[in-house]
Amino acid sequence: MTVDSVIEPVSQPENTWVLTGLDRCDSCGAQAYIRVTGVTGSLDFCGHHYTKYQEKLSAFAFETIDERERLIENKSKGDDY
Repeated sequence: MTVDSVIEPVSQPENTWVLTGLDRCDSCGAQAYIRVTGVTGSLDFCGHHYTKYQEKLSAFAFETIDERERLIENKSKGDDY
């Protein structure tokens, strides 16, 4: 007796994002896409304000989580996303 088995392709997990829609820019309150962590804590920024303060933040930050690619990913999914 033989058993026919079908091997399903394993799909790659989508990006795992750290920031959610509840994380807000500390400058303006828009959705945060960047989190900068320094010795004294972390700051969340929208893309605009991170770009504006990026040079100054580089002296403060020892970790930066940049999820701006989510903007491109969401746009590529279409208008209904």
